[in-house]
Amino acid sequence: MSEDEWQVHVTREAAREIGEWLSARGAGRLKSPIASLTLGDLEAMAASAISRWIVLQSRRLAQAGWPAEDPIRKLLLA
Repeated sequence: MSEDEWQVHVTREAAREIGEWLSARGAGRLKSPIASLTLGDLEAMAASAISRWIVLQSRRLAQAGWPAEDPIRKLLLA
């Protein structure tokens, strides 16, 4: 997968996470205006998207043969 394809994939996954977060809180289909979202709401959406990116990137690096002794690998994949 090229870097551009990876970026599209990660962006799409983050969007899905945001959509799931909104749906779980009754905001499905964005019936309420975006402006009604609080800073806490936006932070929670960002945290979900970032978490999803970490999972996807960790899997990608593991599949690419990331060195087992790397402390970051141990942190993310342990």
